[in-house]
Amino acid sequence: MAQATLPGLKSGTYKVLFVCTGNICRSPTAEAVFRHHVAAAGLDKQIGIDSAGTHTYHVGEPVDSRSVEAAAARGFDMAGMRVKTIAEDDFQIFDLILAMDIHHHNFLSARKPNDARATVKLFLDYHPKMSGRNVPDPYYGSPEDFKQVLELIDEASRGLLAELKRQFK
Repeated sequence: MAQATLPGLKSGTYKVLFVCTGNICRSPTAEAVFRHHVAAAGLDKQIGIDSAGTHTYHVGEPVDSRSVEAAAARGFDMAGMRVKTIAEDDFQIFDLILAMDIHHHNFLSARKPNDARATVKLFLDYHPKMSGRNVPDPYYGSPEDFKQVLELIDEASRGLLAELKRQFK
């Protein structure tokens, strides 16, 4: 695929970080889905993508196998992903930090330094019908819950990519 560009992006790479509680279900799914859409658009050299958790429960472990299975069934690759936690430096490294729910948003906003590079927003603000809403945590749910979360994340990822294309055209 030919490499596309975002002409209005002067700094080289725009960096996006997805954040949930443990970085085992929602945020790694968002990372994988958004990475897929960015690569399909040929923008993977200009948009950097990662994910992290607000808590250190599972750092270094593989992400939840149910998330991996739901994503794989839709063609999204989460193989080899490992759990990470957000670091203070992330507020300077990333341009956009996307919280999966209002609790993560509040956690991140309270820790964001005044001189931070990053903007903190709710991820579903990029969903066409779910702005201001939370991505539900499927951890204690059924396989169907993981599929529903994947659908929300897919729609919001498409909306985010469309917004970045508009912003940097």
